Amino acid sequence: MTVSPCRRNSFVEDKDLYKFLLNVQKNCLKNGLRQIVSISLKIDWVDPLVALDKLAQANAINFYFENRDKGEAIAGIDAVTKLQINGEERFIQAEYFIKSNLRNIISFGNNNQAFAGPHFFCYFSFFSENNQIDYPFPSATVFLPRWQISLKNQCCTLVMNTVINSSVNIEILLQNLRNKLEFISSLEPYSSNVDYLPANLSRKFVAHGERYKRSVASALEKIQSSELNKVVLADILDVRSNQHFNLFHSLNNLRKTHPNCYIFATSNGKGQNFIGASPERLITIHNQQLITDALAGSAPRGKTPAEDAANADRLLKSEKERHEHLLVMDFITQRLTQLGLLPQVLPPRLRQLSNIQHLWTPINAIVPANVHPLKIVAQLHPTPAVAGAARDIAYEEIRRHETFERGLYAAPLGWIDSQGNCEFIVGIRSALLDGDRARLYAGAGIVAGSDPDREFAEVQLKLQALLKALV
Repeated sequence: MTVSPCRRNSFVEDKDLYKFLLNVQKNCLKNGLRQIVSISLKIDWVDPLVALDKLAQANAINFYFENRDKGEAIAGIDAVTKLQINGEERFIQAEYFIKSNLRNIISFGNNNQAFAGPHFFCYFSFFSENNQIDYPFPSATVFLPRWQISLKNQCCTLVMNTVINSSVNIEILLQNLRNKLEFISSLEPYSSNVDYLPANLSRKFVAHGERYKRSVASALEKIQSSELNKVVLADILDVRSNQHFNLFHSLNNLRKTHPNCYIFATSNGKGQNFIGASPERLITIHNQQLITDALAGSAPRGKTPAEDAANADRLLKSEKERHEHLLVMDFITQRLTQLGLLPQVLPPRLRQLSNIQHLWTPINAIVPANVHPLKIVAQLHPTPAVAGAARDIAYEEIRRHETFERGLYAAPLGWIDSQGNCEFIVGIRSALLDGDRARLYAGAGIVAGSDPDREFAEVQLKLQALLKALV
């Protein structure tokens, strides 16, 4: 059992919290208002994934986000308020939704501790409209969770967001908080369910290899005629299991097999979950310092140290892979400059994952107070790393060749707090879980010099790594 260096505060027993809530309620009564209160408490160590497993309700939306490299994990459970929309204005409307809610939130507790205070969880689809009518997620979802449990450097924080109005019973609300604290403190670290047997899968390749290779060949013709510099073409693998996929078992597997990736999951409250292990950060903002990544150009890992080094050396020297990487780097710096930011490009390096390695260039900038994180997300999504260049022609090629809905695949997912800090990733190496069915997604960047057989092999490598974690 892990012991936390952060002992739980006894705010729930504290008269200050009771007085605070009574004063908020008096103000609501006097002015005919309803107010959202965000209560942050330090708690003993708990695994946020276990908390999500035990607290999540099937009919509520949830969000999970973990980065083991940074010692961070955060679970958002159920929604106090949410926005679900489609259309071109989704980023603008999401920004307005967050700002207007923040004006109506009052916080209690130590807001200096990690992940304290209100956090809005956001996920957007690749396109502003989904073509598939029954796709299970809208093109934008933003919500403020009822319960938020986070871990940072072995310290845990519980946030309860709740609506206060003239009719709320403060004693019952506090009792509910006490009960939740007791329940969370009783949770054991994660262990795979002993009765959970490995799934037997019946696989069905929806987009056959020959079809994918024909799409790559067709895209290469466009590239050779200079209509296009790059396009990212994805493929899917549909699988069916002899039992329902276990979300928490799959996430635990993902974090063990991909410790240097972002592990994520979103649910729609109707039984479907979108999960994955993404190597690609879109943006992080902390104290107005922005970091984003140009991540494009890839090679497999070697079976021996010598083979691995040879693959890395070929990747660093490959004209084709460096060209693909440069397209992404140039796009990000141009788009940030258009927002009035001054991007600083750091030296390129390798990002080495368990089964694949990428060319990686971190890019930094300072974010002015008047530039909301979602303005930057809207400006950068989608980068050429997941779409292509020129973007509009790449869009047409994606819609023409991909017979499935991308939905949340290769799209931004993340969180924003009340201070404008945020973290967004790109939802690649991902899967849509729906009961006993799963749809796995992976893509490859097609540029001049791409070979259809090799690109298909790269996509299969990514799909197989994901499939292993799910079962």
